[in-house]
Amino acid sequence: MTATLVAEDVRRSYGETVALDGVSLSVDAGEVFALVGPNGAGKTTLVRALTGTTDAEGSVELFGADPLDVDRERVGLLPQAFDPPARLTARELLDYYAGLYDEARDIETVLSDVGLVGDADTWYENLSGGQKRRTCVGSALVNDPDLLFLDEPTTGIDPAGRRALWDLLESLADGGTTIVLTTHDMAEAHRLADRVGLLADGRLVAADDPDTLVAEYGGESRLVVETDADPAALDLSYPAERTGDSLVVSDVPPEAIGDVVDALAAAGASYDALTWSEPDLEEVYLELASTAGEYGYRPATGRLDRRGEGDRDAAAADAEGER
Repeated sequence: MTATLVAEDVRRSYGETVALDGVSLSVDAGEVFALVGPNGAGKTTLVRALTGTTDAEGSVELFGADPLDVDRERVGLLPQAFDPPARLTARELLDYYAGLYDEARDIETVLSDVGLVGDADTWYENLSGGQKRRTCVGSALVNDPDLLFLDEPTTGIDPAGRRALWDLLESLADGGTTIVLTTHDMAEAHRLADRVGLLADGRLVAADDPDTLVAEYGGESRLVVETDADPAALDLSYPAERTGDSLVVSDVPPEAIGDVVDALAAAGASYDALTWSEPDLEEVYLELASTAGEYGYRPATGRLDRRGEGDRDAAAADAEGER
């Protein structure tokens, strides 16, 4: 399959802050690639580098050409920070952005796609946060791009609106649109992305399809039993240990939960509740970010502690504002 986007050894620094440290990736035509990572890991800076909206070392090609040489009608971009004129309605804003292109989509169709038909004539400043974000998403779709960059597209959108937007993005991908998005929503990344890349400390530390990442880095399933039972007194075929007030049994398939219950009963031990969970993309995120040195994770408390100094994307935003 032909790659729509190819980046090799992309680097960007802002003073002493290293925002991107040798990032290489490729995204095939029609693929959805999700970038996840801690705040300040460099996601927004990478989107800017890939779209040619910030200077960077290394090589970036879109459709086989320098980003600045690509027909702008082929690329759509929704920045993380986007503040259109407040005294225009959603319809007027989309009509304005559509007027920047020789060929644009029907505005009413775009309004329908992003769920704004009923609020199309409301001033932007009077829209809710989620409605504003959907208007901004619409502005990136008016030119019917072949390659779409979305930096945290569903921020501030309610659950129903978020799922509707997911449906829209899936439809665009099914139609051949290549999509690169950043997100902090692991469920969003898992549902939408053909591949997920974790950016940490300015480096792409892993990239693969979500299920493969979960299988490789997500760890084992866990059955948490609220009981005072001693694991040494139980006849179990699975590793078990006490954590706080609970018994944690690892690597238990759901069909074997009954075996654990039987073992408790045989030992005369009672329990108040059972909770089974399997690893997911969030566990992958925590594992890889911790390994990369971005976070220390304490499973006993569920707390995340930031390590290191400097916020890469904040430094990038400050530097870009001074340009």
